[in-house]
Amino acid sequence: MNSSIRLHLFALAVGVLATLAGGTKALAQSVGAPAALDRPALLSPKAAGRAMLTLARAGTRLVAAGERGIVLYSDDGGAQWKQVATPTSVTLVALRFADDKHGWAIGHMGVILHTEDGGQTWVKQLDGLHAAALVAEAARRSGDERAIARAERLLADGADKPFFDLHVENATTAIVVGAFNLAFRTGDGGTTWLPWQEHLENPKALHLHAIRKVGKALLIVGEQGLMLRSLDGGEHFQALPSPYVGSWFGLLETRGEQLIAYGLRGNAYVSADAGSHWEKLQTGTVASISAATQLGDGRVVLASQAGELLVAAQPDRAGAIPTFTPMAGKAGLPLTDVVQDAHGGLALASLRGVLTTPVAAAPQP
Repeated sequence: MNSSIRLHLFALAVGVLATLAGGTKALAQSVGAPAALDRPALLSPKAAGRAMLTLARAGTRLVAAGERGIVLYSDDGGAQWKQVATPTSVTLVALRFADDKHGWAIGHMGVILHTEDGGQTWVKQLDGLHAAALVAEAARRSGDERAIARAERLLADGADKPFFDLHVENATTAIVVGAFNLAFRTGDGGTTWLPWQEHLENPKALHLHAIRKVGKALLIVGEQGLMLRSLDGGEHFQALPSPYVGSWFGLLETRGEQLIAYGLRGNAYVSADAGSHWEKLQTGTVASISAATQLGDGRVVLASQAGELLVAAQPDRAGAIPTFTPMAGKAGLPLTDVVQDAHGGLALASLRGVLTTPVAAAPQP
């Protein structure tokens, strides 16, 4: 990996956002779309050691994705990984599955990939130029001069805006969010994607970093403490007061219908009422928190940019403030995602591939 890519991926791990130019074959001549967008990812025996930015479970299978469009899967808890072909070489930053077969991967240049076989094959459903064209078409139909002006700027930029996260409701319905308030929704498995940013109360067009469902509510968090909530299935998102003015990097919904928001400088908060009220968590770190997951026994694990894994009992009521305890050992490099595999261990996405560690290494709080 050359130094410029290493620096870019490190910046992404700590939440500093990068934008890359993008396009589709249909519009390539008019804006000069980069070749990486439509160039298949290079199949390499070294792929498992590349920078991985996201992990997901597809049934018992682990799927990982990261730099240069690389997607891997493992059916043995991360002991062995197999790279699969993907139709793009741009960086992929988030994965979500509706079930053991249907899922999406998203990333830079407005790319959305889809799988129907548990991550073994992928097709591209959307990219930056197509996304910009859809936004412009919707703006012109609305007649809203401000929306038209924003859409024209998006087209002029070359549609270089990345997606950062997605909520998958089921095999047909999903919402994708990204930089500068970029948002799209599908209700037909991704055959069509509808521009959705006009459904969000985000007048400053702040970056949207994460979206999750808790109970019947959908929440979005982003930069500068941005918090948005929908109580009508994603039709309308209203702004919420935020307990923290710094950037949020992610959300974790727990099985007890509580929500944990986490971000810069070790900040994490828990809500028991879908974001109306928040209580600060004692994480024990000043490093930015990059990922979180809930274990099968209910404990919550946070992963940090400093390579730390922090574990605590699940908050069981509003006002409860559990103390996070470091797990044994330290990765020594930024962690970008964490999930528990079907065998009970932890899989960790990092800038050197996917690492694994037994949960037994975590002390009981």
